[in-house]
Amino acid sequence: MSASHLTRYLSASAQSFPDRPAVVGADGDVLSYAELERQSNALAHHLVTRGVRRGDRVGIVMRKRPAAVVAIFGILKAGAGYVPVDHAAPAERGRRILTDCRVQAVIVDERCLGVVPPCDAAGSQPVLVVVAGAAPDVAGRLPTGCSILEAVTADAATFDAPDGDPGDLAYILYTSGSTGLPKGAMLSHRNVLSFIDWCSSVFAPTPNDRFSNHAPFHFDASVVDIFLAIKHGASVHLVSEDLGKSPRELARFIVKRGLTVWFSTPSILSLLVQYGQLDTQGPTSLRLVLFGGEVFPVRHLRELRSRWRAATFYNLYGPTEATVACTFARIPDVIPDDRTAPYPIGFPCSHCDALVIDAESHEADTGEEGRLYIRGPSVFLGYWNRPAENEAAFMARDGMRWYDTGDVVRRTADDGFVYVGRQDRMVKRRGYRIELGEIEAALLAHPWVAEAAVIAEPDPAAGVRIVAYIAGSAAATGPLSIIELKTFCATKVPAYMSPDQIVFQPRLPRTASDKIDYQALKKPLLDERATTLAG
Repeated sequence: MSASHLTRYLSASAQSFPDRPAVVGADGDVLSYAELERQSNALAHHLVTRGVRRGDRVGIVMRKRPAAVVAIFGILKAGAGYVPVDHAAPAERGRRILTDCRVQAVIVDERCLGVVPPCDAAGSQPVLVVVAGAAPDVAGRLPTGCSILEAVTADAATFDAPDGDPGDLAYILYTSGSTGLPKGAMLSHRNVLSFIDWCSSVFAPTPNDRFSNHAPFHFDASVVDIFLAIKHGASVHLVSEDLGKSPRELARFIVKRGLTVWFSTPSILSLLVQYGQLDTQGPTSLRLVLFGGEVFPVRHLRELRSRWRAATFYNLYGPTEATVACTFARIPDVIPDDRTAPYPIGFPCSHCDALVIDAESHEADTGEEGRLYIRGPSVFLGYWNRPAENEAAFMARDGMRWYDTGDVVRRTADDGFVYVGRQDRMVKRRGYRIELGEIEAALLAHPWVAEAAVIAEPDPAAGVRIVAYIAGSAAATGPLSIIELKTFCATKVPAYMSPDQIVFQPRLPRTASDKIDYQALKKPLLDERATTLAG
C-alpha cells in the first residue's frame, strides 16, 4: 500500500512494536500490533477475493470491540472506504445509509443482521462478514454464503495491498440531513493524514501513551483516538457503550487504565464532574484532555480543570467535513472564578486556512461577526451522491475553494475565533450534528401527525434542548399516546435526536407565505398538554 495511506501507520508500528498492545477492549481483551496487522491483512485478503475493489464502500455495523478496529484497517487495506453505522440506531436508518452509498460488503455483528440491505433489483446483495457471538451453533443460524470474522481472520494469508492514492476514499460518515435522509461526508486518506500529522506536531504522542476511545466509530472524534494512537505505537482503550453511560465507572476506568490522552464531547466531561465522584477516584495519569463538538459550560470546565491539574486542556473545533478539527485553543491552567463566557475556539490549525465573511460577502473585520469558511488539505471530498448540496457547500474566492461551515464566529486579536452560533437549522447536541428537519421528517411519518416543527433552545446544563411542536390530522381519532409516539421516534431516529419536549397544538403558526413560523414557536407557548420526554 502507498506510503500516503493510513494503513502505513499500522504497518510501521507493527514492525517496530509487534508485541505491544494496540487495542484494549473495555473488558480487557488485548490485541497486539502484530495481531492487528495479521488479522487486518487476512480480512483485506478475504474482502478482495470476494470482489471488493479500490474505491468501494464497506459498511461496519458492530459493537465497540477490538474486532471493529480490525474491520477498519482490513477495509482500508483492501483499498475501500469504511462506512460505520450506529448499531444502536433504528435498523431502518442503518439500511438507508448502507443502501444510499451502495456498499459492496458489510461487516456486521450477528445481532445487527436486520440492518443489512435487501437484495437490489438485480438480485445481488452485499458480501456479508459476520462477527459471531459465543453460541456454538451460530453458523447454522446465519445467512447462506456469509463469512464469520473469527474464521476469516484466523487465516494468516499473505496479502498484497492494491495500489492506492492519497486522494482515495478512507471513510464516509453520515450526518443528519435536512430532508430526513442522512447525508454522507466523504473523507480521503489525504484529509485524515493532514490532520493526524498536525495532531502529532501539537500533542507529541509517544508509544507510552494510552488513548481513550469514547467516541463511537460513526463519530469523527474516533479518528483521533484510533489513527493518532496507531501512528505512534500507543495503545487505544475502547470505552464500551455501557461504560460510557456510567460516569462513576468511567472515572474509575480512567484511573485504572492509566489513560494519558482523553478526547470526548464536553457533555461527557460535565457528567464526570457532576456524577463521577472524581474526588474519591485518586490521581489520574492524564497529560492531555481534548474536547470538542459543543460548548463546554465554564463552571464544569473550571471544576474539571482544578481536579485534573497535571493535564493540558485543548478545545478543538471543526465539522466532520474538515476532518475533526480546523481550529484549536489551549485552555488556561487556572480559570478565573468570575469568568462565565465559554472559551473561544481559537486559531486555525497550521494545515487549515480560515476566512470570515460578513452578510455583504466581504471579509469581516476584527470584532465583526460572519460565517466561517475553511480551506486546506483536510477539507472533505464532498457529500456522497449530493451534487446540489456539494455546490452549495463550497465558495470560490480568489481562485481557491472554501468550505462553508455554516457557523457564525467573531474574530478577535487575542483569542482567535469566538463561536457565536449557526444561521441554518442544524444544531450540535452531545457532540452530534443534528438537522432539525430530520426529526420533523420522522415525526411526520406517524399517521396521526399532520404538522411537525422542531426548534432548539439554549439549555444551561445540556447546551441544547430540542422541542417538537405537532398538530394532528383532521382524520386523527382520539389522543395520541405519548408512549406510542416515543416508541415510534425510537424506530426512526437515534436517541440523541429524540425531542426533550413535545408540545401538542391545534395547528402550528404560519407566516404570510404559509410556511411554518419558527420565530413564533420560539416565543413561550403554554399548553396544558405539553409533555416532557426523555432525551
